[in-house]
Amino acid sequence: MKLLHSYYLLLIACFIIGCNSSSVLSDSQNRVANVETEESPVSPFVKDLMSKMTLADKVGEMTQLSVDVISVGDPYNLKEPHTLDVAKLKNILVDLRVGSILNCGGHAYTKEHWNAIIDTMQSYAKQKDSGIPVLYGIDAIHGTNYTQGSTLFPQQLGQAATWNPALAKTCGEVTAYETRASGIPWAFSPVLDIGRDARWPRLWETYGEDTHLAKAMATAYISGMEGDDISAADKVASCMKHFLGYSVTLRGKDRGQAWIPERQLLEYFTPTFQAAIDAGAKTVMINSGEMNGIPVHANEKILVDLLRTKLGFEGLAVTDWEDVGYLVNRHKIATDFKDAIRIAINAGIDMAMVPMDASFPVLLKELVEEGKVSERRIDEAVGRILSLKEELGLFKPTQDPTSYTEFASKASQAKALTTAEESIVLVKNDDNTLPLSTESKILVVGKNANTLNSLNGGWTGTWQGTDAKYNTPGKRTILEALQHRSGAKIMTATADDAVSAAASAEVIVACIGETPYTEKPGDIDDLDLDADQVALVEAMQETGKPVILVVIEGRPRIVRELVDASKAIMIGFLPGDEGGEAITNILYGEANPSGRLPITYPKYSNDLVTYDHKGTDLVHRDFSMNGFNPQWEFGYGLSYTTFEYSALSVMKNMAGGMDVSVTVTNTGDLAGKEVVQVFVTDEVASITPAVKRLRGFEKLALEPGASTTSKFVITKEDLSFVGRDNNWIFEPGDFTVRVGSLVEKVKL
Repeated sequence: MKLLHSYYLLLIACFIIGCNSSSVLSDSQNRVANVETEESPVSPFVKDLMSKMTLADKVGEMTQLSVDVISVGDPYNLKEPHTLDVAKLKNILVDLRVGSILNCGGHAYTKEHWNAIIDTMQSYAKQKDSGIPVLYGIDAIHGTNYTQGSTLFPQQLGQAATWNPALAKTCGEVTAYETRASGIPWAFSPVLDIGRDARWPRLWETYGEDTHLAKAMATAYISGMEGDDISAADKVASCMKHFLGYSVTLRGKDRGQAWIPERQLLEYFTPTFQAAIDAGAKTVMINSGEMNGIPVHANEKILVDLLRTKLGFEGLAVTDWEDVGYLVNRHKIATDFKDAIRIAINAGIDMAMVPMDASFPVLLKELVEEGKVSERRIDEAVGRILSLKEELGLFKPTQDPTSYTEFASKASQAKALTTAEESIVLVKNDDNTLPLSTESKILVVGKNANTLNSLNGGWTGTWQGTDAKYNTPGKRTILEALQHRSGAKIMTATADDAVSAAASAEVIVACIGETPYTEKPGDIDDLDLDADQVALVEAMQETGKPVILVVIEGRPRIVRELVDASKAIMIGFLPGDEGGEAITNILYGEANPSGRLPITYPKYSNDLVTYDHKGTDLVHRDFSMNGFNPQWEFGYGLSYTTFEYSALSVMKNMAGGMDVSVTVTNTGDLAGKEVVQVFVTDEVASITPAVKRLRGFEKLALEPGASTTSKFVITKEDLSFVGRDNNWIFEPGDFTVRVGSLVEKVKL
C-alpha cells in the first residue's frame, strides 16, 4: 500500500483522535448496515451451500472452541491419555454445529493421534444437516511444535537473524508438510508484528524491528506454507498475527494498552500485513489488546476500513484466545458476554476463538433474531469461512496420513540445522579466539548449557515450552553436542564447583540467557540478567581462562558488564532443536557464522532505541551527537573470514528511483556468507527523517578470494513515507546511501 484515499484516512483518524467507546460502537452498527450493499464474493459451491443453511448452522460456523470442550476431563485439566468425549462431540459438533476447533489440550500429540481425533471430529461433523467439515487450527510457530517428533526450526527472530528469506521459505514448507501430515490444515503463523520494544515477551515471535527485513522474511515464509494451492497435501492456510499494533504496548508487557499515532501505524506496522496480503495470506488473527483507547477486535475502523477496504484483505478474520469475553472483564466496554459478541461481530470479526464458552452461537443467534446483528454480516463472515474450507479441500477426501513419508526426515532436519547455523550471531571474537580446536579442553557452565527447552523457547510441546517430557528424542543440548564431538575433553560443573573445575580447562564456554516463556507469563520488569548468571560469568572471567559467552535468549538481555572481559560472544535467538549442534559446529569452525542482528541490542535497560531513530535521538547529555549508544547495532555480526566492499555506484534510474551496485570480495582464507545491507538516509523531508533506513539486502556465499557484484533497484516507493496528511508520498531531494563503510550521495 503506497497511496491512501483521504476519505478513509479521515475515518481511521476518528479512532486516533479518541472517539469514546459508545460512539464507536454505535457508529459500527450503523456503518456496517449502511455500507454492506453487496454480498461477499463466493464460489457457486459455497453460495449453494449457504442457501441451504439455517441461522443455527451459520452461527455455529462462526464459533471456534478448544479441543478441551470435546475431550474427557475438564478444560485445562484433561484426563490422560487424551481421549475425545462422545457426548461432548455430539453436543458441540452436531447440536451446536460448531465449525472450528483449535489447540492441543495441554501438550503435543503424536501425528497418529492427531489424525485419529480429527477423523473422529469429521465423522461427527458429517452427522449435522449441513455436513460441513470442521476447520482445525493449531499454533505451528517454528515447525509443527504440537506434534511429537516434528522438525523444529529456530523461532522467527532467529530466522530473521539469518537474513536469508530462502531459509524462511524452507521453514514454511516443512512446517506446512508436517502440519498437514498431522491432519491439520490451518496454522496460526507467522507473527507480522514489528518487534520494536526489546522488553516485549513475544519479541522472539517477530521478524525483528525493521519493516523491510520483516516483509521479506514473512512473504517468503507464507509462500512456503501456502504455495499456489492450499488444498495441496503439503500446504496449509497461514494466519497473519496480530492485526494491528500489538507489539508496542506502553509498558512493554503482553496485551497492554498501546498508543500509536496514525502516521506510525501506517508506516511501520501496516506494511508487513500489506505485503502478506499481497502474497496471498488466507487468514488474519486480531490483536488482543487495545490501541488508542479502543480494543482492536471492537474497532471497525481497523478491521473493515483499513484491513478490508484499504489493504484489500478478503480472507477470514479470527479473534485471539478469549478476546470477545475480554471486552467485558478487561476492557470494560461491554455489559455482558452477549453485548460483547454484538460489538465484535459488528466490528468485523468473522470467527470467535471463544474458546471454552459454548454459549457463543446461542447468543449470536439471539442477536440476529433481535436485529442487533444483521443477517448480511453473518453471511459475509460465513462466506469467508466456507470459502476457506473449500480452498483447503476439506469437502474432498482427506489425504492418507501414511503417505507422509518425509515427516521429520533427515533432509528436513538438515534444513533446520542450516537455518540454526545461519541464525547464530557472532558479535565478538577478540584475538581470533574462535574457532576452537577439537583438542581443546573446554569447561561448559551456565543454566542454558544442558537444556533443550531453552534452545527452543515457548510453543514447543507445550504453550510455555518448559516441559522436557515433550522434547524431541535424540536432540542434543549444547553440552551434549560438544561431548558427542570431543568426549572427555568436555567438562561441566555446577556454579558452586565451576571455579575449581576451571583449573583443568583451557577455555570456558558460559551458556547464559533466558529460560522458556511466551505471552503474559513472559512479562519482565527490566532487561537485566539475573544476578546469579552475572556472578557465575564474572567468576569464570576472574580465573584468567578465555571465556566464550553463548547467550540463548528470546529478547536482548543486558550483558554490558560481561562484554569486555569475554574473549568471544555469540547470540542465539532460540535456534531450535538443532541449536546445540549448530553452536558446536560454529565453536569448532565446522560452520562459519553468518547471522546478523535483526534488532538493535541495547546496552542499558532504559535506553531502548531502534536503529532507524531520529536525529534528535543522537543528541547526548553533553550536547555531542553521540546519544545513540547500543551494545551492538541492528544488522551487526562477524564472520571467521573477512569481506571487503568496493566500487559502490549509486545512479538515478529512469523510474525516478536509484540503482545501487557494490562489489564484495572474500579477502579471508575461509568460505563464508556475507549480508550486503543497503541503508539510505533522506537528508531533508517534511516529516523528520530517520537517520537511516534499510532499503535492500542480499546474502552472498563467497569462496576465499572470490568477488561478486550485488545490484539493487531502490524504487521511489521504497523511499516513500507517510506524510503530514497521512498519505504515502515521495519527496525529491538529496539521499545518502551507505553499504558497509562506503558512502555515496544522489539527488532524486
